[in-house]
Amino acid sequence: MSKILVCGAGGFIGGHLIADLRRQGHTRLRAVDKKPLAEWYQRFDDVENHQLNLEHLGDCEKAVDGCDVIYNLAADMGGMGFIELNKALCMLSVLINTHLLLAAKKFGASRFFFSSSACVYNGDKQRDPNVTALKEEDAYPALPEDGYGWEKLFSERMCRHFREDFGIQTRVARYHNVYGPHGTYDGGREKAPAAVCRKVINAKLSGKHEIEIWGSGEQTRSFMYIDDCLYGTQRLLNSDFIEPINIGSNELVSINQLVDIVEAIAGVKLKRNYNLSAPKGVNGRNSDNTLIEKVFGWQPGTKLRDGMEKTYRWIYDEMTSGRSSVVNRS
Repeated sequence: MSKILVCGAGGFIGGHLIADLRRQGHTRLRAVDKKPLAEWYQRFDDVENHQLNLEHLGDCEKAVDGCDVIYNLAADMGGMGFIELNKALCMLSVLINTHLLLAAKKFGASRFFFSSSACVYNGDKQRDPNVTALKEEDAYPALPEDGYGWEKLFSERMCRHFREDFGIQTRVARYHNVYGPHGTYDGGREKAPAAVCRKVINAKLSGKHEIEIWGSGEQTRSFMYIDDCLYGTQRLLNSDFIEPINIGSNELVSINQLVDIVEAIAGVKLKRNYNLSAPKGVNGRNSDNTLIEKVFGWQPGTKLRDGMEKTYRWIYDEMTSGRSSVVNRS
């Protein structure tokens, strides 16, 4: 069996990917993240775990040496609040992908997966909440999310040219808002599904039945459950399809509708306070799944209500277990 490297393994998607590979019977696994091991969301003692800073070429070479398959999920990123206020940090993630590709070339890795984002898409196509779903070709002419989106789009091109020039079989997925248990739900890097769960739980536990919503609540998104993300990612890596492809749900909802879902799960109804000056991102974004249906005969299918219930239950347990310090915070 090939030795598999998961970069960003201490993070949300990376931790789930390691767990899924273990369930499948893979035993030659190397997990790498720059966070101390104690801060990883999921960590397994039967996996080769390393704390390395993949912005540095030397650390990338240590990570890649001896590995044949590479999943690059490592990036300095978070939800919209983090992305809009940390553009330089997001751009510096270009070092991670560039150095990993150089190391993959040096050590002869055969397969390389890069996790891109729907933030690469042209912003002019995302001004209306009643958005037309984004097709893969909508990334050009380029007008991506400033900072984070530009880094992802540049790194997509780097993957393409390393494949064309050096023969590394690169695969690129454009993720659309991945969510689920075992991830960030407070501290500033959390995304909307986890943030809404935390706010609703906090309101329920504190007895203050109010919630702050960033923006008008009319902005629209689609959210993909982690299990669909893992399946689509591995299906893509092991395929012969070489172009960037959407991996995301096409179940479009407004942020207000997302709050409705979490309120129903929690059994509460909250007063909504809208913070129109908070970061809110584009007005509308959804995944067009025509291509992935054509190529794989599949698309992410977990209903948002089902995935949010699992996510809510996990965050609730964390917040009430004594491990969390976020109760009584909005």
